[in-house]
Amino acid sequence: MQKIIKWFAPLLAIGVALFILFFLVSINSEEEAVDTQPLVLKSEIVLKKPEKLWLNHFSKSERLGYFYPVNEVYVTLDLNEKITKTITYKLSANIQDPYQLFCLKEELERYKLKYFLRKDKEGIDLLIYSQKVDKLKKLVNVLKNYKIKAHLELYKEE
Repeated sequence: MQKIIKWFAPLLAIGVALFILFFLVSINSEEEAVDTQPLVLKSEIVLKKPEKLWLNHFSKSERLGYFYPVNEVYVTLDLNEKITKTITYKLSANIQDPYQLFCLKEELERYKLKYFLRKDKEGIDLLIYSQKVDKLKKLVNVLKNYKIKAHLELYKEE
């Protein structure tokens, strides 16, 4: 048993080496590829024929001055109506560090408010335009817990 184990490892190594040798020889055979040419990109433009629609026939016919009827739409606008202005509030907050920005985004997601981030040389400003003043006041109070200075004011369109 000892003699079999003693010769098994070298025989296995020689067998693996011969297998790798035959494998490499079969891959790297010297057969030349016949008619090898570089690949060429072919682009063909396919022109579509214009579709024949039965409506086009009616638009071209002018028999005895008769034209086929066309659906017409009339729209009346009452421009004398007064447009009521809505009061919009602007909440602006100055962000000092990334942690404040993270906390602010989490609170905005909780209150379901859309916002606009503006980055200047002085820092990052967050602007929220909303008509719900109660929600914005609650948000300002919550932001004080995170030491974020935010102020609420009426938004005036320019």
